[in-house]
Amino acid sequence: MLPILMAVIFGIVEITLLVKDDVAITSATRQGARVASAAADAGPGTCPSGAGAPVCTPTSTPAFAQAAADAIQHAGQSMPQDLIKYILIYKANKKGFPGGESTTTMPTSCSGITACVMFKWWAPSDSFRYDSGTWDSASVNACVNEGDTLGIYLRATHKFSTGFLGDGASLEDRAVMKFEPLDPDSCKPGTVTPHP
Repeated sequence: MLPILMAVIFGIVEITLLVKDDVAITSATRQGARVASAAADAGPGTCPSGAGAPVCTPTSTPAFAQAAADAIQHAGQSMPQDLIKYILIYKANKKGFPGGESTTTMPTSCSGITACVMFKWWAPSDSFRYDSGTWDSASVNACVNEGDTLGIYLRATHKFSTGFLGDGASLEDRAVMKFEPLDPDSCKPGTVTPHP
């Protein structure tokens, strides 16, 4: 009976920790999407003179992408951030995925996708940093009833503590939100005073 009892206890512990990390990832992804969707007019990323990725977010990407990555870092404190493989921040199609309207799967990078930026954990700065992709911040449409939709996808690995159920499991979550509307005079390219 003892081996069966121990197997049940280890299984309960592992599943409980897995569910905890899954909830943490879901919460962090939603937090990142909320922060980014409220900052359509934040402008391009900033890089000190001579600096490059991963130290900074280049001007070919929106500042709200770094803000979202920072929000995910602070929201996901209950899970080690270095277990998060990558974060994709992208302009979502009608089905909530990056790329063309016919896309219905999540890519593993922003390669070949317009309006998509990838962030990864960078240990020297103990934070998420820009890895690849581009998205012109001035191209974002944040007008009422016609604005763009933002998507955030997070992929992580949960490591099992006891090894009873294996080494680990992949976890992922995706949040999709409309950008919060800006003033009609500055909500998109071509308006009176377009946002940066």
